[in-house]
Amino acid sequence: MNAVRRRALLAVPVAAAVARDVAAQPAVEEDFAAAERAILAGRTPVAGGIAIDMPQLSENGNSVDLAIKVESAMTATDHVTAIHILAEKNPVPRVARFALSPRAGRAEVATRIRLATTQTILVLAETSTGQVHRASRDVIVILGACVDGG
Repeated sequence: MNAVRRRALLAVPVAAAVARDVAAQPAVEEDFAAAERAILAGRTPVAGGIAIDMPQLSENGNSVDLAIKVESAMTATDHVTAIHILAEKNPVPRVARFALSPRAGRAEVATRIRLATTQTILVLAETSTGQVHRASRDVIVILGACVDGG
């Protein structure tokens, strides 16, 4: 048996043990309020400054269009650094996080998200000055997605 093959065969039990240990650890589930608190990190959010464009009624929760615009000069000293999207009733509330820099030019993002059911969508925008802007939007979902943690 050559040395490379021998090392590979010796690594298999170690990799299996590591995978078994990772699988044995319970998944850390974070609820909506905990996710918001973690992002805010003790800061008080400022209402407004965020425009959320999404339908009030979605026939299918598997793909819901969402566009976000945050009022910002996007200069080197004052710009949006992150936009967080949270869904109140999804199995995993943190839907998306977008990192931005002044080079983006505008604090705008657009995406499609999955929604489990009718719920509130929360958007938090962090700025380089340490401020956090907050806005929310209710959406009615006819056919939900994200069932059983999907």
